[in-house]
Amino acid sequence: MTTRELAAIDRQVLWHPFTQQQGWSEEDPLIVERARGCTLYDTDGNAYIDGVSSLWCTVHGHAHPTIDAAVRAQLERVAHTTMLGLTHAPAIELAQRLVEITPPGLSRVFYSDNGSTAAEVALKMAFQYWRHRGETRPGFICLRDGYHGDTIGSVSVGGIDLFHAAFGPLLFDSWQAEPGDARHMAAMLREHAGEVAAVIVEPLVQGAAGILTHPGGYLRAVRELCDEHGVLLICDEVATGFGRTGTMFACEQEAVAPDLMCVAKGLTGGYLPLAATLATERIYEAFLGDFAELKTFFHGHTYTGNPLACAAALATLELFETEDTIAALQPKIALLGELLDEHVAPLRSVREVRRRGFMVGIELEDFPLGERMGHQVTLAARRRGAIVRPLGDVIVLMAPLSIGEHELRRLVTITAAAIAEVTAAVPALPSAV
Repeated sequence: MTTRELAAIDRQVLWHPFTQQQGWSEEDPLIVERARGCTLYDTDGNAYIDGVSSLWCTVHGHAHPTIDAAVRAQLERVAHTTMLGLTHAPAIELAQRLVEITPPGLSRVFYSDNGSTAAEVALKMAFQYWRHRGETRPGFICLRDGYHGDTIGSVSVGGIDLFHAAFGPLLFDSWQAEPGDARHMAAMLREHAGEVAAVIVEPLVQGAAGILTHPGGYLRAVRELCDEHGVLLICDEVATGFGRTGTMFACEQEAVAPDLMCVAKGLTGGYLPLAATLATERIYEAFLGDFAELKTFFHGHTYTGNPLACAAALATLELFETEDTIAALQPKIALLGELLDEHVAPLRSVREVRRRGFMVGIELEDFPLGERMGHQVTLAARRRGAIVRPLGDVIVLMAPLSIGEHELRRLVTITAAAIAEVTAAVPALPSAV
């Protein structure tokens, strides 16, 4: 089919995520045909730098021969088998590797399909853990502007009104703490003593909020407060894990070991849907008992621990070692900071550049909502050969960790040029006094 034919069918039958379909139907879609390395190619043969790692998950680049080979080899054995009553080698081996590389004390791995379900699993585990201990703790403390996914449980601990407000009547209780303010977290824990099953945080960086970064020491303080008040800590490393903040996991930077930890996105290098919730042995043991005690964790997914996805994840983790990905990333992190300081920060329309490791949020000055300035920047960047994505009027850069120096320079300079072009014709709103 031609690009035009595919676009017409798309408009007739598809409903895209986080997309106002009326606006979508008024624009020409970019239809991706293939990808290699850090480059996407559309059906017309145009090339684009993948500046958001295909929604933050492509770690080692597209079509990496090691991951390709691992998936092909597994395909010759078995593509899928349930883990309800059965098991298989890739899931076993991957669970062992995850226990080895995650913070100490996390000893059990529960698989699901994506970041939302990983968070949902953690919330349900935390709630049921206290029930098994004879306590009913119905609430959770989360952070203002937090994001943990789009299922009802994960939305209940989300703090972004734009995404979550419409579903208010469906949600369970949670209380929002001020990000980065340990004293406010302490006050919330005192106020809701005996009601809180767990505190859930995105460690170091709140991704969907616009790459909001926390001050040093905050995560460590939250861990200590949870211990002091006898509350579980859930760290959602879906966005921050697998090198995004400059270490394998963000928790490492403050020597924090959570009680429950969620991973997804980069777990398979962007190849296949897979997520995991890791738990301590203390939590796991609370679910043990005779069948008649009904302590079983009654939760599961058809594609839990899919063998193809586990094979891709094993290959992804292997590449972190063989290519020394984290060490190789450090000079790129430094270069990224220099490029942003040189090309982006001085732009008059840029209010703030936020960054932690390879996670970047470029916040524009206030513009009229209807102008959709963030979206217009992405279109301008696309015309120049790069794919970026906004969160409102925050432009997010989240390149694959494998990106080369030349590509990184191009990505930042394209982004800067796109911002300058789009904002030149539209005056920012007056600053609030």
